[in-house]
Amino acid sequence: MSTLIKTKLKRARDCIGRKDYAAARDAAADVLSYEPENYNANVFLGLCLLELGQYDQSEQCYKKAIESSPEQPLARQGILKFYEKTERWGAYDETILALMDHYSKSDDSTKCAEMIQKHIEYMRQHGSQAELTDALRQLLPGSSIYPVLSNLPAPDPTGPASTTTLPIQVAIHNALPTIEEIVQLTEKEETSIFLREVDKRRMRLGASGPEEIKKEVGREIWSSSKLPELYEEILNHPNTPDELRRSTESKILRWKLRYQSSLAPSGDMAELKVKIGSEVDSLINGVVLLNVPDELAWTMVIEGKDCDQLDGYDFDIFRRFMDLFPTSSMSELMREYLLYSGLPLHDQKDEDVEAASNARIQQTDDSLEDPMDRILDSTADLPNSILAHRILAECYAREKDHDNAIKASERGLEILRQYQIDTSKQLPEVCKAFNVILATGLVHLFPPKHHARALRVIEDVLQREADNTGGLMGRAYVLQAAGKFAEAAELFNKVSEKLPDDMDVGLEAKEEFAWCKVQMGKLDDGAHQLQSVRDQRELIEGEGEKTARVWWRLGKCYWDMGEATREESYRHFITALKRCPTFAPAFTSLGIYYSEFATPPDPNRSSKCFQKAFELDAREVVAARRLASGFAEEREWDLVEVVARRTIEGEGNFDSGLGEAEKASMARYRPMNAWAWKAVGAVELNRRNYPAAIQAYQLALRTDDNDSISWLHLGEAYTKAGRHAAALKALHRSRELDPDNWICSYHIGEVQRQMGQLQEAIDAFRVVMDTRPMECGVLVSLAESYLELGRSERSTGFLARSQTSFLASMTTALRLIDADLGFRRIVWKTVSDCMFELSEYSTLVDPDGVRDALLRLEPVHSPKLDDRLLGLIDQPLLPEETPVDGLVALKVTAVICSYRVALYTNEEDAIASAWFDLALALFRLSTRAKSTDIRDKTIKQSIEAVKTALSKDPGNVAYWNALGNFNFTVNATLSQHGYIRALELDHKNASTWTNLGLLYLHENDTELANEAFLKAQTLDPGYTLAWVGQALVATANGHDPEARALLEHAVGLSADVPEADLEYSYRTFRRLSANTSQPFAPDTLLPAFFCLDRYCKQRSTDASALHLFALVCERLGHEELSTQLVSQAISLLEAEYEETEDAQIEQRYAVANANLGRLRLCLKDYSGALDAFETAFSLLPGDDERVEALASRAMCQFGSGLAHFHQGDSENSIQLFESALEIAGANLTVKGQVTVLLSQVLWGMGREESRESAKNQLLECITDDPDNLAAVIALAGMGLLTDDDALIEAAFSEILGLSAEDRQKRDPGRDVEKLLSQHYLAQGDIKRASLLAQGLVHAEPSRDIARQELALLTLQEKQPAIAQALLSHSLSASLESSPGELHRSLRIVGTALASGSADEYETRTALKAAQKAVILAPWELDNWRGLAFVRTTARRALG
Repeated sequence: MSTLIKTKLKRARDCIGRKDYAAARDAAADVLSYEPENYNANVFLGLCLLELGQYDQSEQCYKKAIESSPEQPLARQGILKFYEKTERWGAYDETILALMDHYSKSDDSTKCAEMIQKHIEYMRQHGSQAELTDALRQLLPGSSIYPVLSNLPAPDPTGPASTTTLPIQVAIHNALPTIEEIVQLTEKEETSIFLREVDKRRMRLGASGPEEIKKEVGREIWSSSKLPELYEEILNHPNTPDELRRSTESKILRWKLRYQSSLAPSGDMAELKVKIGSEVDSLINGVVLLNVPDELAWTMVIEGKDCDQLDGYDFDIFRRFMDLFPTSSMSELMREYLLYSGLPLHDQKDEDVEAASNARIQQTDDSLEDPMDRILDSTADLPNSILAHRILAECYAREKDHDNAIKASERGLEILRQYQIDTSKQLPEVCKAFNVILATGLVHLFPPKHHARALRVIEDVLQREADNTGGLMGRAYVLQAAGKFAEAAELFNKVSEKLPDDMDVGLEAKEEFAWCKVQMGKLDDGAHQLQSVRDQRELIEGEGEKTARVWWRLGKCYWDMGEATREESYRHFITALKRCPTFAPAFTSLGIYYSEFATPPDPNRSSKCFQKAFELDAREVVAARRLASGFAEEREWDLVEVVARRTIEGEGNFDSGLGEAEKASMARYRPMNAWAWKAVGAVELNRRNYPAAIQAYQLALRTDDNDSISWLHLGEAYTKAGRHAAALKALHRSRELDPDNWICSYHIGEVQRQMGQLQEAIDAFRVVMDTRPMECGVLVSLAESYLELGRSERSTGFLARSQTSFLASMTTALRLIDADLGFRRIVWKTVSDCMFELSEYSTLVDPDGVRDALLRLEPVHSPKLDDRLLGLIDQPLLPEETPVDGLVALKVTAVICSYRVALYTNEEDAIASAWFDLALALFRLSTRAKSTDIRDKTIKQSIEAVKTALSKDPGNVAYWNALGNFNFTVNATLSQHGYIRALELDHKNASTWTNLGLLYLHENDTELANEAFLKAQTLDPGYTLAWVGQALVATANGHDPEARALLEHAVGLSADVPEADLEYSYRTFRRLSANTSQPFAPDTLLPAFFCLDRYCKQRSTDASALHLFALVCERLGHEELSTQLVSQAISLLEAEYEETEDAQIEQRYAVANANLGRLRLCLKDYSGALDAFETAFSLLPGDDERVEALASRAMCQFGSGLAHFHQGDSENSIQLFESALEIAGANLTVKGQVTVLLSQVLWGMGREESRESAKNQLLECITDDPDNLAAVIALAGMGLLTDDDALIEAAFSEILGLSAEDRQKRDPGRDVEKLLSQHYLAQGDIKRASLLAQGLVHAEPSRDIARQELALLTLQEKQPAIAQALLSHSLSASLESSPGELHRSLRIVGTALASGSADEYETRTALKAAQKAVILAPWELDNWRGLAFVRTTARRALG
């Protein structure tokens, strides 16, 4: 067998050699059929199948061979070729690694090198940077295969093709390129991870700031980074060139700096941070020592220098830095600073360098003369440099630019704090130097504005160095500004003793010490010392201002000594100006001299001196105050403002506090010149810049919070800015300080008026009027307050009060005519507004008072009207025999508005308002005109008036809106144009949108109308007319339930719209009158009752509304009130008919009389009823065959018959009844109603023949009209009363034979079932009555009345549990349910529970139900009886 296998294997090998893979496959397969685990056969078969393209079988063969003999490499080599060919790179690399491990173990360096070479190549093409790095690390010492690879021979550069492993040989014998590549890959990988992780963490909720995230990610990456080791390997490698070594050292430095800055300065990382800092210091010091050109290292050395003065820096290092990095921004900064300080740029010993330096200096001088500008530019390029900001702050301090010195030192301190956090290295001397510059700047920047903050900084400096000159000088200046001259003198003396020979700070301290002596009153001593300083100053060149200051101070000292030395002081002031012509205090002192001491006084020269002083220095407050006073006396207010504002600027302005922290401290700052802030406040108030005025007065009050005038002006500014609560507080404070100031009380009233507290405002104005009764401004405000109060009262329903307020406003305004004719236009405007408001009422509460007020107005009783009113208004306006009513008030309004138009010229702005008011009055007058001709003329005149108003003021929204209203029915196109133009000016006006919607609705465009109403509701959900309009749209679309809901919402809004009340009431009454299927519930008409009551109080001359109100009252059982209302309507209709003789009004008059007759019948006023019915019948046309007309005439005759019947006149009553039947004629509807009523009257007569006649009448009616259910029920009732079963059966036979649906249509009130039930109960047949009730409940289970009837019957049958189950839902019913049904259900349930078991819970439930029934309907006697029964039962059950 082994011979056969060997033969087959040899044959397979030979076939493979000949590339006959099919034959080789067969031979190998034969071998495997005998020996399935044969290694060579599987390898041969896998190779054959691979070449034949059978990849799956090939892979299986190779894997089977590897499993059978894993220590042999042949199968792995084959499957490696298979994976390469099929591009399965993952398995390909795994196989490479397996072969590499095999060759490593077998110590085959060449094969192992080939495999690692393939592995690296694969990673370059398909792997990540991290995977390639790991692959390259296999070539470095320490890897598992390095001992094997180290056996490779050295590479032969002359024969690169002689070996297959040349790259590996090169890498093994010189690892530096490999290490460099690994470093590059690692740097890229760490950078990529860093950026990716930072971006990811920034998107997390609650993430820290960007810098903190970067530090956190950096710590995680750099703590485990391999870069330091790799950098060290490069540095330690013998083949590393110097350039690579320097770049690697630079990388190490930057890596350590990044890692150090990411570590926290405290906690567990503090020690590591310090350790890395030491390593960084060692690196940078070595760089500087060896003069290596690494700019970062040099910068770190310079930035880390801790010295209190710039002289402490080693300028040689500056010069070396400039030589190494000549184009660097830091070099430019150092170069310019040395030039600014007058220091050499290079070492004087080096002549070549000196020559180069001179050339560079010459270039610098040619390009820019001022080194300070170049320092600024260089600092801008070094935003995070401590040295740059220290140099900048020092230069600003030398230039006395304190503002910028503060900013530079603050920025330097921020950079220093961050540097100390990043490096854990403290620089206390640098911090102190910055603080000294900061404190010095704060002391001298607008003193004493920043002294509080300066003291805090100075204290910190002096705690570190008690004798610090800058700190001592700063504190001394602060004490001097605070008036503590003794303490300041002590500190100045201490500095002068410390620096006796110093001609800068020492001499300055000596001068200030002498000046403090002068301020303390030690004039002789101070003058002597100032003379000594003066002598020294005179010897110093270039200090003219300081010398002038000494001369001026000495002059001030002589001035304070008295008049004897004033001339001497004058000479000193002159000398000071000779030394420095721009020294402002000397000009101020000279101005005082010329104005107060010179003989004679020279005000012109004095004023010029003050102007010059203030021009030179805005801090010259004395000069500024005197200038402002002079300008104020000359009424030059613009110049006063200029002086005040410049004074404030000299003080430092309000917000010159540099940063947010400084602004917060300024909130507590008390200004030195309150007068300037008051002047600015007054100017801003006049300019209507109210926030600025408020701020100015607030600052002024910080100086003196007891200044009542400032509080008053502050309150005024608050008022005009709309901050009314704050205004009231300020004004009350002013009144506390000065109770007699009537202007303050007046302003309080004005604020209350604007806040809507009208009664309080009126009270405030009346208090002022007690002391100043003819103060015009107060009278105007009082009249306007009364007018606004009246409008407010009318909108809330207090109609009588509102009329009183309008009359009070008018009488108050009339007082102005006597007080000042200049206010007459305001008077006419107020009076016209009041009369226009009074014209809303039909009748006035105090017509005599209104008449008396109007008689004081000349246009009212003038015999001649304006031409524009001729033919529109009758004369006289106030006839004595006619009381003043709303119509008269409207006519008077038109006359007054026309008079107002005549008062103005065409150029005056107010003429547009006069024309508009005239247009409104005329338009309203047109709605009350009786004649069509007059109405058309009035409308035309109103349109012309509003057009004139628009020509004067085309930007007024109200005018365009009025134009649309006036043309609503006249010219729809022009009306739409007016509304659209108004919306272009104010697209958020809900009133205009509503009017536009009503116009669209009037033109039958419901879609556009609905959009307009929706827009109005969106803008103002409380605008009532928008809801009314949408209800009209719903009605037009046939959506009556929605329209009813919208109207109900409209009348419930706070705004009072009478039209909405009337429309809602009419629809409610019509709906309830037409709904005969449900029993009438009084509570459903109560909203309509209240709405009509409110409407009729405002429109008491609306006959239709009064008539409707009367019908509602009749349905609610208020017959007497209903009679009064109908009588009022009849009177109004009669008067209107006499004027117009309109047939429609005549018909309404007749209907009202018919209703009045019916009401008088109810009140048993039979004679009055006869008169009303006769009047109505005489006015109703006899030839009108409409059902309504026939019914009205028949009812009049029938009502007259009833009146005669109750008066005992049976003969006439019968005749009238027959006349009613005759009028009905063939109209079955009217005839049926009359017949039923007639039969009821005949039955009521009590005689047998009349009762028979009644039966015959009903039978005849039923024969003619079988659907007349009223006749059927009346006939059945008669049968019940006479126990005539045959009559009952005859009456109900037809209707009981109908289906349930048809019966429900013909008997919606279920009157037939009620009569039958009563009939069964009268017979004692409760069972049949119960069966009938059960049928009703089954037919309509949701109908509560049917359930109530069945429950009552079950109670009679002593089955309370069934009754309780039928009505148990009522116990949890809402009170919003109909009380007419709910109270009855509750009474029955309570009775059922009480009649049942004696359970305590059920007893208490029964008691609650009975009590709730009484609450819902206390007028129902049955409810009280039910409560009494339940209480009795409960008393027995509960003991």
